[in-house]
Amino acid sequence: MAPTRKPGEGVNWSNIAVGGIMNMVTTLGQPLEVLKTQMAANRSQGMPQAIATVWSRGGVAGFYQGLIPWAWIEASTKGAVLLFAASEIEKVSIGNGINPAVAGLLGGMGGGICQAYATMGFCTTMKTVEITRHKQAATGVKPMSTWAVFGDIYRREGIRGINKGVNAVALRQCTNWGSRMGFARLAENMIRSARGKKEGESLSALDKIASSTIGGALATWNQPIEVVRVEMQSAAKNVAADRPAKLTVFNTLQYIYRNNGIRGLYRGVTPRIGLGIWQTVCMVSFADYVKAWVNKK
Repeated sequence: MAPTRKPGEGVNWSNIAVGGIMNMVTTLGQPLEVLKTQMAANRSQGMPQAIATVWSRGGVAGFYQGLIPWAWIEASTKGAVLLFAASEIEKVSIGNGINPAVAGLLGGMGGGICQAYATMGFCTTMKTVEITRHKQAATGVKPMSTWAVFGDIYRREGIRGINKGVNAVALRQCTNWGSRMGFARLAENMIRSARGKKEGESLSALDKIASSTIGGALATWNQPIEVVRVEMQSAAKNVAADRPAKLTVFNTLQYIYRNNGIRGLYRGVTPRIGLGIWQTVCMVSFADYVKAWVNKK
């Protein structure tokens, strides 16, 4: 059910709305997002300790830090950009005879880069700040409101401050969605072949979900980029003395590897696998059905 229209048939603007709505659904996975970020920012913590730490910040509410407004703003805008850009790239690629798996890879990479620079920089920064800064409360200091933090960062560091780590975000999203869509389309092709179906024939809902599950799980190979992104955007104050004053993708990678090794670079990958599967099912499998339904109207 990948897009199959030929080049020249026009731009499908409805994918902007479909992407925004479908990506809002993915925010139901916010507890996994919080756990992933907690473990990436505190690389000595395992899953049980991370769960206990998040729970100590307000019980169930702790698992939804950063959801309102930043995750909702980010989800609705980045979903719109991702699905629109990825669908158009995928459509043109397939129309020019490119293999669906490669088309999915190209669409996901292009859509991921577009969403990172267009909408995600400041939202991802603020989400990470919300999750990492709440440890201030444990010392008896009342945290500022989220808007006060946003204003403070903007006054001190300007646009660069609220888009801190955006290059790491772009690299993550490019590899994220390129891998998710590419692996999902490849899995769809393999399932079609196994079932004796021709290219382009519809798959059952379970087959589509299975394909997206494979794509979402395999796409977490780039977890080191996510750990680097979290470290660059973290608002934690208890940082090591050898942490670079001005963080870049590469010196942050070196800093984490030097202090935590390979295990540190993959800290938080378990909740991210669950989150990746959920997001890919929503933005690939379910989105295909919604796009097909909208196009019939």
